[in-house]
Amino acid sequence: MTRMITSADLGDLAAGAAILGTGGGGDPHIGRLLASAAVAQHGPVELCPLEELPDEACVLHVAMMGAPTVMVEKPPSAEQVSLAVEALSGYLGQGVTHIACAEAGGVNSLIPVVAAARLGLPLVDADGMGRAFPELQMVLPTLYGARATPMSIADEKGNKVVLDAVDNHWAERLARSATVDMGCSTMIALYAMTGAQARESLVPGTLSLCAELGALARTARAGDAGPVEAVTARLGGRRLFTGKVTDVERRTTTGFARGTARLAGMDGDAGRELVLRFQNEYLVAELDGEVRGTVPDLICTLDRESGEAVTTEALRFGQRVSVILAPCDPRWHSPEGLALAGPRYFGYDIDPVGVGR
Repeated sequence: MTRMITSADLGDLAAGAAILGTGGGGDPHIGRLLASAAVAQHGPVELCPLEELPDEACVLHVAMMGAPTVMVEKPPSAEQVSLAVEALSGYLGQGVTHIACAEAGGVNSLIPVVAAARLGLPLVDADGMGRAFPELQMVLPTLYGARATPMSIADEKGNKVVLDAVDNHWAERLARSATVDMGCSTMIALYAMTGAQARESLVPGTLSLCAELGALARTARAGDAGPVEAVTARLGGRRLFTGKVTDVERRTTTGFARGTARLAGMDGDAGRELVLRFQNEYLVAELDGEVRGTVPDLICTLDRESGEAVTTEALRFGQRVSVILAPCDPRWHSPEGLALAGPRYFGYDIDPVGVGR
């Protein structure tokens, strides 16, 4: 039976995507508003299981690129999303058959819903990471030799850029420079691939998991179970810390939101301090000076009472949150995966630390 994404699904989808986004991936509220408008105007979106993709499918990934802090003040438009897809499709000279998510994240799991609704295309129930990462080469398809380019970039003014880079690291570098010049927030279409390539390299069931996590937190809030505990158990993770935000140092540089947050312990963690370091996403968690969690595993910050994700741009003094650790797709812990998105790539001279390690 074909599953459709309707307006009623978008709240849970946005909430769950923000959890998997590990603090990044953009504001889920903005993503939900855009997706709601697109679905209301164009109708529900067909959700295609990854294993049902035909070999000859043409799959395009759609996402927002830039600093999430900028998008809060300069929300994208639905037309901007379509423009990126149409620009790349025209360059390729090939009709697109399916839309996919590059990452699980608050806005970046919903921008593809906008594209699929406006273009009348199915959306693949998968993503390229199983979480969110700050740079566009940090997807599992890179480990399988998939090329990020040709890719398109579109801004809110109608400017379009199509670039073809020698490798995925250069694609990130050139696209980041263009995005900074275009206002630090753009829409992109990239990683054109066949259905066979998508089945091999993507993380299956991501959007279904997002919707499940959102529904789980919502129903737990209405009952006796704690939403943080329910989400942690579903992800196979563990709670690291509960506390109050005492300081946030945040800056927008080179197209990223970078910074540090400090939390003072509450409940069973009274008298302890947790430091979170982030670049769009939470990268390192240090408890009383000891590293207790790192990328590529998931570091998720949830509201202590509601279980809703707290993104890096929304983190504020006085918030009471729980920080949980959850395992990533195991392919990220291969030597190639760690070289692409492990702590040393981000400048931390430490071995990866996460759930069960």
